Amino acid sequence: MKQIASFTIDHMKLLPGVYVSRKDKIGIEVITTFDIRMVRPNFEPVLNTGEIHTIEHLGATFLRNHKEYADRVVYFGPMGCRTGFYLVLGGDLKSSDIVPLITEMYEFIRDFEGEIPGATPENCGNYSDMNLEAAKLYADGFLKNTLYHIDEEHLNYPE
Repeated sequence: MKQIASFTIDHMKLLPGVYVSRKDKIGIEVITTFDIRMVRPNFEPVLNTGEIHTIEHLGATFLRNHKEYADRVVYFGPMGCRTGFYLVLGGDLKSSDIVPLITEMYEFIRDFEGEIPGATPENCGNYSDMNLEAAKLYADGFLKNTLYHIDEEHLNYPE
């Protein structure tokens, strides 16, 4: 069986950052999948389910309400390895194109106060597994350690 592209990236060299994971064409439209890597795989602890679930709810809500990108959002959700998220957007985009969007999203998460959108038994299949304070700490760390000073090494997969 052919190995999928994301398994060909050397995760021992992968750093936190914003990467283009793949580009697909559907008809004449290009769909870009981004790898938003919050922690260094196999070196740092992974996110626990409460904070990753909270980031998913807040991030998806932010993105689907964004004034510029709402109509381009196809999907936002966690990676199974719990080291980050996938964001799928309509358009032929580069990682650097969405750094302002991702920065704005993580600032929204860091600063969020109140009830987590969709965190009710009617709206979510595991509504009680949320951790807003931990999500805010992870968002703040990702902003300070990666997004606020992002460079090419954190925008392009390692060779």
